[in-house]
Amino acid sequence: MTRDEMTQAEPTQAAELSRQAEAAMDELIAAAKLTPGRLVVVGCSTSEVTGHKIGSSSVPALGEALFAGVRAAADRAGVRIAAQCCEHLNRAVILERDALPAGADVVNVVPQPKAGGSFATAAYHGFSDPVAVEHIRADAGLDIGGTLIGMHLREVAVPVRLAQNRIGEAVVLAARTRPKFIGGVRAAYDERLL
Repeated sequence: MTRDEMTQAEPTQAAELSRQAEAAMDELIAAAKLTPGRLVVVGCSTSEVTGHKIGSSSVPALGEALFAGVRAAADRAGVRIAAQCCEHLNRAVILERDALPAGADVVNVVPQPKAGGSFATAAYHGFSDPVAVEHIRADAGLDIGGTLIGMHLREVAVPVRLAQNRIGEAVVLAARTRPKFIGGVRAAYDERLL
């Protein structure tokens, strides 16, 4: 689907992509056993969703639809979203001020479709009190279209295979995190944290 086609897409096409994003987020929340208040970083390339090279064909209306789907799943679970910006904003993240991790420094930037990305722009305008930060350590992550969210995940990241592994034309990858194992051959571990 070209950018022009998506811009003029019927509401049913945007609704289907939103549903796919919601399904992927629902799967991740369940697989990662995320509880209310946990933080999920989401990176999304609307260019990749429409079958184009990342960063080449940003589609604001699609960013809004995908954000709506991800947010619906997150809101049901009480999970917080951190929307990752593109490389032009050094992959900073946008989140609600009340989800700001302790000690995180707020930076001054407003994402735009070509400098931040359509998804992060939609998050900025969709949150009630958005802030930008350069670094977080999220509990899980959803990567729609190869946006490289790893820099914002806690150690240790564990891949999560999703049935909803594509949204439009974009590959979807996901990860959860777990505490590090320390000790050695004599150590015992809490199976609930695996």
